[in-house]
Amino acid sequence: MPNAPAVVLVHGFWGDAAHWGKVVVELNRRGYDDLHAVENPLTSLADDAERTRQMVRQIDGPVLLVGHSYGGAVITEAGDLPNVAGLVYIAAFAPDAGESPGQISQEQPAEAAGNIAPDSDGHLWIKPEAFRESFCQDLAADEALVMAVTQKAPLASTFGDNVTSPAWRKKPSWYQVSTGDRMIHPDAERRMARRMNPRALVELDTGHASLASQPGPVTDLIEAAAREVAAA
Repeated sequence: MPNAPAVVLVHGFWGDAAHWGKVVVELNRRGYDDLHAVENPLTSLADDAERTRQMVRQIDGPVLLVGHSYGGAVITEAGDLPNVAGLVYIAAFAPDAGESPGQISQEQPAEAAGNIAPDSDGHLWIKPEAFRESFCQDLAADEALVMAVTQKAPLASTFGDNVTSPAWRKKPSWYQVSTGDRMIHPDAERRMARRMNPRALVELDTGHASLASQPGPVTDLIEAAAREVAAA
């Protein structure tokens, strides 16, 4: 597409950049070839935001930042760079200044909160036997098994890191709610979406891993955002 922005995909907790695999394929099929996926260390919000900024700074021209889950907090913190033209939230945290994902989760606990447990080194894991029912209940059992075994555990302290200056207050935004989300309460997603006054708000009947279970509609929203950014 002429004047299309680069798309930078930002993963969340309990996964890595490969969680975006189906969306990458679908975007490429639709003609978007300037695609990037950040590999977050998941050691602190500051570390993850800086890794995202490093990738954005390597790109000439406008960038559309897309965050899933905790990746939404990352793009909220990192999206203040001048070439970031828009923010897309996929079943994601969108904290305000002084808020953390942990605070939002405590205010409206998610259904699967009890399936998250720390280890002796300070990392948080989704119990493998409960991964599918918690994170991706509408994925095939084999795909959920791979996600469970390869999950990337964050440092627990990262959950409490506060956003400083939320980019969604300055940049155009788009939001997708997962109505069957068991990792972030769907009403918390709706509340975060409403206060950012997004250009579009889409609800999908799916679990937390909508990027894997509903890659077509998720890509539709990303493409709609890219087209608006290109036309601006």
